[in-house]
Amino acid sequence: SRQLKILANDFRVPVIALSQLNRNVERTADAVPRLSDLRESGAIEQDADVVILLRREGFFPREELIMDVAKNRHGETGEVRLHWDGRYSRAVSQ
Repeated sequence: SRQLKILANDFRVPVIALSQLNRNVERTADAVPRLSDLRESGAIEQDADVVILLRREGFFPREELIMDVAKNRHGETGEVRLHWDGRYSRAVSQ
């Protein structure tokens, strides 16, 4: 993740990196992912300016997607509930 940060700074471009969750999230009572649930989370937590975690609560309603801004070095954090339009694979404001 450090190399991605250097690349972004050198070329002055945004870099979007995806990460898997480790299995610890499955063992929590609420199954809500947190920064510490990212694989190799120490490096990601340290280097990332923004970390967004996506989830759905349970299996229904499938049309609701929760976008959790877990880290934002230059702004606010918090959750935003979006409508998931699976036909077009897009999330839109409710």
